[in-house]
Amino acid sequence: QVQLVESGGGLVQDGGSLRLSCAASGSITSRNTMGWYRQALGKQRELVATMTSGGSPNYADSVKGRFTISGDNAKKTVYLQMSSLIPDDTAIYYCKYTRYPWGDSYWGQGTQVTVSS
Repeated sequence: QVQLVESGGGLVQDGGSLRLSCAASGSITSRNTMGWYRQALGKQRELVATMTSGGSPNYADSVKGRFTISGDNAKKTVYLQMSSLIPDDTAIYYCKYTRYPWGDSYWGQGTQVTVSS
């Protein structure tokens, strides 16, 4: 089992910034992918950004140039720096951890991000 603890959500004005953190613990592996997904009210959960343990990032087109994902291997933590936030970024943001070679995934409890216009 892998446990994920998220933090950093909140309310911010249009154009503002927030940083999310996700710390992993438990049966983590050296090969993994960590990242962020979000789910807005009435919509499906969608990918925001992910990063492999080798350091390769992947972003949704809607956040490229505004969001930056980074990781701290020593702390087993992944961060999502969100800048130039817009109301369409309002959602619950979930951290996801996938470990290899098994390919099983774990989700955090979610953190609310609200961008007011």
